[in-house]
Amino acid sequence: MLAAAVFNEQGHDEARALLHGRSLHAPYLLDFEIANVSLKKLTRDRIGRETVAAALRAYGQLAIERHGVDAESMLSIAERYQLTAYDAAYLCVAERLGAPLATLDSKLGEAARAYLTNERQVHDAE
Repeated sequence: MLAAAVFNEQGHDEARALLHGRSLHAPYLLDFEIANVSLKKLTRDRIGRETVAAALRAYGQLAIERHGVDAESMLSIAERYQLTAYDAAYLCVAERLGAPLATLDSKLGEAARAYLTNERQVHDAE
């Protein structure tokens, strides 16, 4: 979602609206993902270096709290919902914070709804 917002990708208006005024949290891997998107913009999409640099500056100005993630939990979630470990890391952070997950990825969004609803029901029952 952040990549869509800072690189003006499809869905950027929706992404900006969802993120505006919110406290932003992500796993530490976010910086690597943004750097990887930047590299793809330069090499595959042939976006100019200045455009990419401007997007990275905008990204760098965002107040995002980064979190470590337990590898075993990440693996369990990834396996259960057939996600990448990277996507599962975002679910781990959302669960820990008791927060919703903002994503434009439909598969991750479905997994988030199922997983976070189930986890909250388990905690409420305890």
